[in-house]
Amino acid sequence: MGEPARGLRVRHQLVGVDGSPSSYEALRWAVRHAGLVGATVEAVAVWELPGLYGWSGPAVDMEADEQETGQRIRTEMAEVLGPDAAESVRTHVVHGNTADVLLRAAEGAEVLVVGSRGRGGFASALPGSVSQHVSQHATCPVVIVRTGKE
Repeated sequence: MGEPARGLRVRHQLVGVDGSPSSYEALRWAVRHAGLVGATVEAVAVWELPGLYGWSGPAVDMEADEQETGQRIRTEMAEVLGPDAAESVRTHVVHGNTADVLLRAAEGAEVLVVGSRGRGGFASALPGSVSQHVSQHATCPVVIVRTGKE
């Protein structure tokens, strides 16, 4: 398939991935939906520094942490989707606040797909803090995907 005709917008969907079962359900949903509507999928994994509250603490190598996170996400995506489907998903590893990063990245997307519960929090019928925040502030439609265990 060639480049889109001049003036045509490439359809893309954004999915937040954090390694949780809920985010992997969101990834599967996004890939299936993109196949139906002819869109591309961009997966965003966001990482934050673990609780640095002062100058005393372990040294942090942000570049190494970002590379490690990216490799782990790509490996897990291949396990979740299979290697061929995982190759069709563009991945981005971004440092920052998860909700803020997803909201910025979703500008111009047709849809933002997130899991109902990330790595933190308690499993319940209520959405997690990130999914709740992005659903209220995104400039595009938001799909919140639940696992069968919620």
